Amino acid sequence: MIIAKHIHKYYDQLHVLKGVDLDIDKGEIVSIVGASGAGKTTLLQILGTLDSYSKHSDSQLQINGVDITTLSDTSLAKFRNEQLGFIFQFHQLLPEFTAVENVCIPAFIKGISQKEALQKATELLRFLGLEDRINHKPNELSGGEQQRVAVARALINNPAVVFADEPSGNLDSESAEQLHQLFFKLRDRFGQTFVIVTHNHELAEMADRKITMVDGLVKTV
Repeated sequence: MIIAKHIHKYYDQLHVLKGVDLDIDKGEIVSIVGASGAGKTTLLQILGTLDSYSKHSDSQLQINGVDITTLSDTSLAKFRNEQLGFIFQFHQLLPEFTAVENVCIPAFIKGISQKEALQKATELLRFLGLEDRINHKPNELSGGEQQRVAVARALINNPAVVFADEPSGNLDSESAEQLHQLFFKLRDRFGQTFVIVTHNHELAEMADRKITMVDGLVKTV
């Protein structure tokens, strides 16, 4: 599903990623752990095409059989919208829109009709236990509910891969545990691949595979 070879990243003279090699299988849940500054989020952003890696002659990034380097900016944006989903520590819901409207946004960008998008968003929110909160705005939802809306938004276009950056970092322990269990339920139901950066020990250990990053390199796979 994801093949990354010799991924480097420089910020001026700072060498953040120092030749990362990583293969992730379809349907796999992978956690990425490590100390602050180890390069976890940088790697996640590059794998998720939100940032580009620093070109080396032997660098390579393929996602779902697509060589990312061959895509134009327009094609890459389309690929990201249709193939990838994102969940962040701070849910980044738009406050002026209801839960179901927030979930629909990626579908509208894809060009799906309003009727179809609303139907799919409603189904996802019901699946996530939010059938009574569909028309509530973010400030009317708990932190855990807001994060589940963000999960539904990440899933609306049936992405092949879902990337999550500290998804439970802003939640209380009970809500965090519910979210962690939800990832595995979603994988079993929809077959997505999950790549999760986390400092949460329980979530990291629950994953099919835990990757430890140290000083810009993958040390444990």
